[in-house]
Amino acid sequence: MQAKHREEDEGAWLSIGALARATGIAVETLRTWESRYGFPVPERKPSGHRVYPVAAVPKLRRIAQALSLGHRAGQVVGASDQALGRLLETSAAAVALSPSAATAAFPPAEDIPGLLRLVKGFDGDRLTRLFLADWARMGPVEFLESRIAPLVRAVGEGWEQNDLEIRHEHFLPERVGDLLRSLRMPLEERATGPLVVFATLPGEVHGIGLQMSALALVAAGCRVLYLGTEVPVPQVASLARDLAARAVAISVSSATKGAGTLAVLRKLREALPRRVLLLVGGDGAPASRPGIESVHTLPELDALGRRLAAGLPVSAVHES
Repeated sequence: MQAKHREEDEGAWLSIGALARATGIAVETLRTWESRYGFPVPERKPSGHRVYPVAAVPKLRRIAQALSLGHRAGQVVGASDQALGRLLETSAAAVALSPSAATAAFPPAEDIPGLLRLVKGFDGDRLTRLFLADWARMGPVEFLESRIAPLVRAVGEGWEQNDLEIRHEHFLPERVGDLLRSLRMPLEERATGPLVVFATLPGEVHGIGLQMSALALVAAGCRVLYLGTEVPVPQVASLARDLAARAVAISVSSATKGAGTLAVLRKLREALPRRVLLLVGGDGAPASRPGIESVHTLPELDALGRRLAAGLPVSAVHES
């Protein structure tokens, strides 16, 4: 009888990973909400592990629903059950009265034409709210791959085809860059893995790919030092040495690919200690070669970051 009681008691609690799977909300988001808004509230088992009550699942699902309707996390995460219920009832009534208006305000995330309309209208607030709702129910890699990357690519293609203007091509990276920074900073406070320095080389002004990669790696548990675009090679190398960085990550766009960039990457490789990994990604990244590891996809970067954070071996750095 006592054994059965213990099993039922244990079944009333979930690890944060299980809670994320039960609610569709990313682990990183749950931790941010706990720190910022005081919910969900964990308990500590005698072993020291943090666990969360199963009773939190229904409310978290309602919170995710409210976010998908455009409400802000600060408005709903700390709300009482009654207040959250009233908010959802009001929102559902508004959608029922005017479904076309609701669809126009928050197009499905996979609806790239709908997202492009928000970009053309410079509707940054709606775009940000939509992305935050997606972030709340997805893992970081899925969010970046299925939400951010397709829209950034579509805006670039629209500008090349003269369907969009240069002001649109500037507007989206700035808006997305601000969003990715805001998502990355809370994760940086908790990351305990090895340090990775992020930068682009001189002449490379495109930084969205670098921002995406930094967010993916810090979500995997690595500490990140984000230097930004067009950083001289000697400064990248000296900083990596001084701070005992485990890796340097460089983003190369299709605009700067070629022999010139490869030559600069080789100079950086020579300036770095052999223990420091040199990771290169982006549409213009060269193929892997001795001392330079090309990372082609965000899932690949996520897997590499998790191995680094866990202290597991990664591809060896060979001499140039």
